[in-house]
Amino acid sequence: MSAAPAITVSDFEARAHEKMEPGAFDYYAGGAGDERTLEANRAAFDELWLRPRVLVDVANLDLSLTLFGDRLSMPVLIAPTAFHRLAHAEGECATARAAAAAGTAMVVSTVASRSIEEIAGVGPGTRWFQLYFYKDRKLTQAMVQRAEAAGYRALVLTADTPRLGQRERDIRRDFKLPDGVRMANFDGQHPLMAKVESSGAARTLMNYASEMLNPSLTWTDVEWLRGVTKMPVVVKGVLAGEDARLAIESGASGIVVSNHGGRQLDGAIAAVRALPEVVDAAAGQIPVLMDGGIRRGIDVLRALALGACAVLVGRPCLWGLAVDGEAGVTRVLEILRAELTAAMALSGKPTLASIDRTLLAG
Repeated sequence: MSAAPAITVSDFEARAHEKMEPGAFDYYAGGAGDERTLEANRAAFDELWLRPRVLVDVANLDLSLTLFGDRLSMPVLIAPTAFHRLAHAEGECATARAAAAAGTAMVVSTVASRSIEEIAGVGPGTRWFQLYFYKDRKLTQAMVQRAEAAGYRALVLTADTPRLGQRERDIRRDFKLPDGVRMANFDGQHPLMAKVESSGAARTLMNYASEMLNPSLTWTDVEWLRGVTKMPVVVKGVLAGEDARLAIESGASGIVVSNHGGRQLDGAIAAVRALPEVVDAAAGQIPVLMDGGIRRGIDVLRALALGACAVLVGRPCLWGLAVDGEAGVTRVLEILRAELTAAMALSGKPTLASIDRTLLAG
């Protein structure tokens, strides 16, 4: 007897849990410390109630938007997540094809298990590149230049990772990358990466972070990045209004409200709770996106009502990838699109521009 079709993101998560190697699943699913922030990201959405409007013409809904000059079919992008080959042999290449087919953008991780160039090689599509800033500035600049040369459309600087959070699921399992899964954008060609790979605990992410990530990163480095690329620079990891204003002063072209999916500072505010403060501080000067805890189309609607122009989803796409490769990612995106479409219609909001805080109760 065949299994019932997966009809929600949660269905895909349950099936990925059954299918994946436990250490790999926990690497994707886990958060920092007691995972309070991880749980809060999800729970905070359930506290946002809607006050729908009726007798509004919703016969023709428009979910499309333009970001940094590219037209996207919906305000749901794929967030940067590492090592897609833990889920499926084709890894990020399969995810990129699904994003392109859905007409949305994929943000490719620096620590992808397929290279910048391999992912670009799958064909046309809107792709942004997520950057960790390294101690070696020349390495950082070279990574940026590779992404720009490969046609990536925006640069997303992850600002909340001067070091890795205490990810206790990984520690308990002594998680290491399996043979055949590598940081494809490095391949050991850099002396620091060679030191990581030759250490006693080879292929551990903690070694990578301690040897390569730059804990001295400041807002002046955002200004430096603007000088070495024509791509718009988006700062990811903002949770405070003060930092939104500093991002704008530093010349950032966009902000992602994010607590790294609860994987960095446990006890940090849920991303959707931080969103209104950041939106208010940005004051419409640059687009504000958010990620963290989105599992339903109605969550997307709630984030849009709080002022986000779009959201990014990470784990849901990984669950889809693990279950059915490219087709699984495609199905997850279809589910979120269909749920958002229904939620907009039932709320009396036919366009993204019509969605604002008046939709929220209280």
